[in-house]
Amino acid sequence: MIRDYSQFLSSAESTKSAPSPLEQLGWQSFFARQTDLDEMASAPPVRITEVNRNGLRALGDGVDLVIPPGPEATVGDWLMLNRELPTHSRILERKSLIRRRAPGKDRKIQLIAANIDTMFVVTSCNADFNIARLERFIAMAFDAEVSPVIILTKIDKCDDPHPYITEAETLSDHVPVVALNAKADDVREKLGAWVKPGQTIAFLGTSGVGKSTLTKALGDDLDIETQGIREDDARGRHTTTRRQLYFIEGGCGVLDTPGMRELQLTDAAAGVSDVFADLEDLATQCRFRNCAHEGEPGCAVQAGIQAGEVDPARLDRWRKLAAEEAHNSASLAQRRAKDKSFGKMVKSAKTAKAAKKRNRK
Repeated sequence: MIRDYSQFLSSAESTKSAPSPLEQLGWQSFFARQTDLDEMASAPPVRITEVNRNGLRALGDGVDLVIPPGPEATVGDWLMLNRELPTHSRILERKSLIRRRAPGKDRKIQLIAANIDTMFVVTSCNADFNIARLERFIAMAFDAEVSPVIILTKIDKCDDPHPYITEAETLSDHVPVVALNAKADDVREKLGAWVKPGQTIAFLGTSGVGKSTLTKALGDDLDIETQGIREDDARGRHTTTRRQLYFIEGGCGVLDTPGMRELQLTDAAAGVSDVFADLEDLATQCRFRNCAHEGEPGCAVQAGIQAGEVDPARLDRWRKLAAEEAHNSASLAQRRAKDKSFGKMVKSAKTAKAAKKRNRK
């Protein structure tokens, strides 16, 4: 008797060709290994496709419901649905998690999406193109253990897209760059290497770069509103107001997201290091371990600048992003410690109150 659902899934793959309803929602062996047939019978797996004020919309095999606010889940999460108490549903371990520091002064983390396989970082061949912002998105993807791909849109409205392509390709040897017209007929062909059954992809970027247009291009029957940009400054209008996961024909999940102009990283030191891996490696050759690369003797980074092998602007961006990430992470750690201390105080007060009530009896 097969007790592990992942074993059942593997054995079934050899006897069928069409994906199951769960597989069409992105169910993979990574999630199957976290459950078994007994739990599946009483608490079926569902995937969160939308988060709003009313709660979490969840889809599963024959399941389509809204779970009231409660579970600390985000779009893309898999839950084992507790039918009697949906807010107590178990969240499965995430394969990946995209997050950022929430906008504003409050030191909180905002969860963007979970269990994404490929992050398409979308920007335009116009004034929206910003290499520093691209580095932030790529660092976020690397830290989340998601494969990033840079998409350059609006090549049809650009005299020469090659300078944009060349600059984007300097970011990392591990990040493909795709230039396209989001309204052309070859979008699915150009993105076909990543748009596959069982995969989940996400479009992230600022407003007006074509994220919703690209999503719609992959699924012709999707009802998604799109708008153009302001021609004077190339800034987009907010069309998408919430993160929503769509499923297109063939069984690929496509996440459309609102525009993000502010992107503050936190707890993403590994991602920053991956983006600037060349500078990190070069820094290990400096004479002093704590070299600030500002003119110290034996600085390999400054030697690289003098030799024309290191871009000074890239060094400045590395310093700025690393310092910002460290500051945000420290601020978050302070908030966590404060929240933990407050929680202990509340618990202690409740215990004392209960003891006082018992003594009165």
